[in-house]
Amino acid sequence: MPDGKVATINDIARLAGVSKKTVSRIINHSPLVRPDTRDKVELLMRELGYVPDPMARGLAFRRSFLIGMVYDNPTAQFIVNMQYGALDALRDSGFELVVHPCDSRSPGYIDGVRRFVQQQKLHGVMLVPRVSEDQALADMLQEIGCRYTRIAAVALDEPSRMVITHDRDGAAEAADYLQTLGHRDIALITGPASYRSAIERTGGFIDALSRRGIELPKARIVEAGYTFESGVAAAEKLLGGKRRPSAIFCGNDEMAAGVYRVALRDGISIPRELSVIGYDDSPLASRLWPPLTSVRRDTRDTGRIAAAMLIQSAEGAASRPAASVRPHLVIRDSCQPPAS
Repeated sequence: MPDGKVATINDIARLAGVSKKTVSRIINHSPLVRPDTRDKVELLMRELGYVPDPMARGLAFRRSFLIGMVYDNPTAQFIVNMQYGALDALRDSGFELVVHPCDSRSPGYIDGVRRFVQQQKLHGVMLVPRVSEDQALADMLQEIGCRYTRIAAVALDEPSRMVITHDRDGAAEAADYLQTLGHRDIALITGPASYRSAIERTGGFIDALSRRGIELPKARIVEAGYTFESGVAAAEKLLGGKRRPSAIFCGNDEMAAGVYRVALRDGISIPRELSVIGYDDSPLASRLWPPLTSVRRDTRDTGRIAAAMLIQSAEGAASRPAASVRPHLVIRDSCQPPAS
């Protein structure tokens, strides 16, 4: 621009030969713009050093350019990876991430989420397990007109709002692997029974074993809390008797680390005397010794997908299929055939 004048949105529209509304759509990543027009306008904005004012954008659209992430999850690494994924999607988009931890067991938590959304004038909200499983929370967001995405083990909502993680399939793969190694006396440490992820992982594991002729006794199933400490307590129940299982599948890596601690304390060799499988394939899995076999559900990619869905324009969203993140087993050194 001449004389050091700062370019405005009106200048960009005039020089590009398009309307101000078209420039605004391009700034806000609307799909309702032809690719050649988008390329021309974006090139012009770069050449003139035009940077949209986030505050002005928020005022113009009566909302902020903020994506919220609402969670109630005891596993810190899971939440950190989810945030990293969301930030990957938001980079260079003009949107920022704000987080809202909550306690879904408290009676007023939905009102707290409502205040968070309305005070921040959020563009949209990512719902992370376990709050993503709460239909009352989703109903509240629909009521106030806030777009959202739900991350869950199974479809719980309209496809355009869902990122499905297929936890049942991941647990079934772990069961099949233990059976192929020759294990038949197998134990299971589950997450909380109120969590849909725990229900799906438990069901997938038990059903897969049953298909192979292995029934899991109730005494070999211990409910825990997705935490290291609860994994320790569950392992003490399973490994403290005279007849120990030859393998344990844990509903997440934190609980598997608890099994490692009890085994080390009690002189039980992993994997020679006890095979262990976790879930999530968090960084912890490769840092344990021996490295932990675990079901990988790419948490970072899940967060990226959920955030990207929110910054896409709402036009045509209703026809979009649900997004999927498929789990798979990562085999390391924590399993081997049972001792003779």
